[in-house]
Amino acid sequence: MIRAEELAARLGDVRARVATAATSAGRAPGDVTLIAVSKKMPPDDVAHALAAGQRDFGENYAQELRDKRAVIDAAAAAGSTVAIAIARWHFIGPLQANKVKYVAGKVALLHTIDSIELLDEVARRTPAGTTQDCLVQVNVAGDTRKHGVAPAELPALLDHFGARAQVRCTGLMLIPPLGEEAEASRPHFAALRALREAERAHARANVDLVHLSMGMSHDLEVAIAEGATLVRVGTAIFGERTAR
Repeated sequence: MIRAEELAARLGDVRARVATAATSAGRAPGDVTLIAVSKKMPPDDVAHALAAGQRDFGENYAQELRDKRAVIDAAAAAGSTVAIAIARWHFIGPLQANKVKYVAGKVALLHTIDSIELLDEVARRTPAGTTQDCLVQVNVAGDTRKHGVAPAELPALLDHFGARAQVRCTGLMLIPPLGEEAEASRPHFAALRALREAERAHARANVDLVHLSMGMSHDLEVAIAEGATLVRVGTAIFGERTAR
């Protein structure tokens, strides 16, 4: 099987999983957006996935996103088959202040705001007249190996969006502790959903908590059952990655 056919088949399988999980949860399949996590994968894989109908792609490294996007954009400009589709890029990895310039104003959604300082830098780097949509990453488990704002500090960070017209918060994101069983993630997904519902009760400028970004290859069904609107799937689509 050639790579394009392999990716199309893998995408079909994952889309079927998403649709089945949404239906089982009493939700419409269209309520859940599949983000294909293309980190460490070549631009050709993104092009093949685009040709198979995938639109949303997630990257963990700012400079890799910059370089990969440039290749895809150049191919589109040159009139390749990629030109029929426009990729929507998501930044889903930890973001250092000195890398914000590669992301702010250049992605559809930035998933990993976790401090006032980072939010301020994103606002500063977002071009005038535009707005960068963001999610706040929350460390609901208190896992020292994971990034994210502590739940107790979430209200203050959400409040701060009101002082920055260049940024808008559209939801929350988490990465739970890695467990072998998908069900191990459920308490963390439920906790994030509860946090969103609690904070929705407070009206804030530039904040509209629509999205829950949670769930990956091994636990997307559990995430969707708990209300995920964005699932981030890499291995199930692209296969195992080599070490960076």
